[in-house]
Amino acid sequence: MRTATLGPEQRAESLADMAERELDVLVVGAGVVGAGTALDAVTRGLSTGLVEARDWASGTSSRSSKLIHGGLRYLEMLDFTLVREALKERGLLLERLAPHLVKPVPFLYPLQHKGWERLYAGSGVALYDAMSMARGHGRGLPTHRHLSRRHALRVAPALKKDALVGALQYYDAQMDDARYVATLVRTAASYGARVANRARVTGFLREGERVVGARVQDVEAGGEYEIRARQVVNATGVWTDDTQAMVGERGQFHVRASKGIHLVVPKDRIHSSTGLILRTEKSVLFVIPWGRHWIVGTTDTDWDLDKAHPAASSADIDYLLEHVNAVLSVPLTRDDVQGVYAGLRPLLAGESDATSKLSREHTVAHPVPGLVVVAGGKYTTYRVMAKDAVDEAVHGLDARVAECVTEDVPLLGAEGYRALWNARARIAARTGLHVVRVEHLLNRYGSMAEEVLDLIVADPALGEPLHAADDYLRAEIVYAASHEGARHLDDVLTRRTRISIETFDRGTRSAREAAELMAPVLGWDKDQIEREVEHYEKRVEAERESQRQPDDLTADAARLGAPDIVPL
Repeated sequence: MRTATLGPEQRAESLADMAERELDVLVVGAGVVGAGTALDAVTRGLSTGLVEARDWASGTSSRSSKLIHGGLRYLEMLDFTLVREALKERGLLLERLAPHLVKPVPFLYPLQHKGWERLYAGSGVALYDAMSMARGHGRGLPTHRHLSRRHALRVAPALKKDALVGALQYYDAQMDDARYVATLVRTAASYGARVANRARVTGFLREGERVVGARVQDVEAGGEYEIRARQVVNATGVWTDDTQAMVGERGQFHVRASKGIHLVVPKDRIHSSTGLILRTEKSVLFVIPWGRHWIVGTTDTDWDLDKAHPAASSADIDYLLEHVNAVLSVPLTRDDVQGVYAGLRPLLAGESDATSKLSREHTVAHPVPGLVVVAGGKYTTYRVMAKDAVDEAVHGLDARVAECVTEDVPLLGAEGYRALWNARARIAARTGLHVVRVEHLLNRYGSMAEEVLDLIVADPALGEPLHAADDYLRAEIVYAASHEGARHLDDVLTRRTRISIETFDRGTRSAREAAELMAPVLGWDKDQIEREVEHYEKRVEAERESQRQPDDLTADAARLGAPDIVPL
């Protein structure tokens, strides 16, 4: 199977192709659910288009806790169906669909009460493991174990001695959420889907009551296209209600946004060989291993302000620091925080006023002929949501359509990944890169790492790391623009890499070097390089200012101080 390249030429061709002929399915929104829906549709043999107003995963799908998990806390809510479904998906992703992107991660759950808590929590974790194994997809992870306090403190010396009487350790999985979506989009494109980012739907085409396509604005070049499709799928997450308003239909459900923020701190600030899961008065708090860093999160608060750039306030940051410091022997301070990011969960509104009690299950509806809406859910179960959305769309097609096959369709980079991993020392010797660099590339691109290495062979200078973000090679910046659809500096520093949250300068020291690497691919002149760098610096300053504000209203106002779109 050929590997799709998502460069500037391919984007222009995709928009033109989508406008030339009627598609079977047009998907609006390229978060994980939209990208998954496009892959599901195209692998059933349907002509498929995917448009995204900003960048792949630029909303919720790049700002999650970066976990692929069954949802241990949903067991406590007795939501066995959701947990069983998510555990099956976790196993598929780890073992078959994306072993290069989805990795096991251990978590320690400190016990604070003797006797009953070990029995209660231990029973829950044992059930979690049993449900995973029963689905036939749990063999890739170790089972849980009970630890004494002494053993737990050996595993996680950062914990206060009086913060626990013992512990449980269990395993889940994690991934880079934005990278996963970009790979999902490329996989859909490799099977023939037409995909375009920076392509905003401004309205729907109608014939009587029926939706027959969408008007799409090329945010980059300024043109407008009419893209006709037999079925349109609205997969816009927290923007679901806004998208529905374009057809005058609110639909049978309402999506509410819940804000969750995360802190990124250096690895040496928390001395532990395992992640942590802590219970709070509202939900749970994770401390998640993330390369040379930890991710601490999350919060769960209602949000009805700007959806494109949710802001983390000073109060949000203090909340996380207070709760994680309750168990750490050496507390974290504001000075330890390298990065902060905020995301919005699309929750199906129910009778509860508390977002933490709203459903993480998804729903699919067909509010008007020709338009399918999919909303809710959680990242781990995106493939099931995509299947349900396409199943619903198929009802509106007057043709026999194949069943979903994505359970057996690995993402690009999965095929051959394990063989290349076994040969990583030989690859290092052949390329002159350190074996750690090769491992880094394999865990980000899988077998497509060979394409990145080809860039280095053609220009050995690209084998050098970025000066101010040495976890990443210069070739990765070029590759993001030439192969992965990155259109702007923000796309690369925030989503194709995680430099914006993994460095204390938030990527400002890498901005010019990265822009100059992208320029030849995207045809930027010196003025455009300056605009890109200036825009990125303003964005970072606006985010820093928002994080100094006391509440959501003032933080939102500060974050909106930076322009949304880079001028061309």
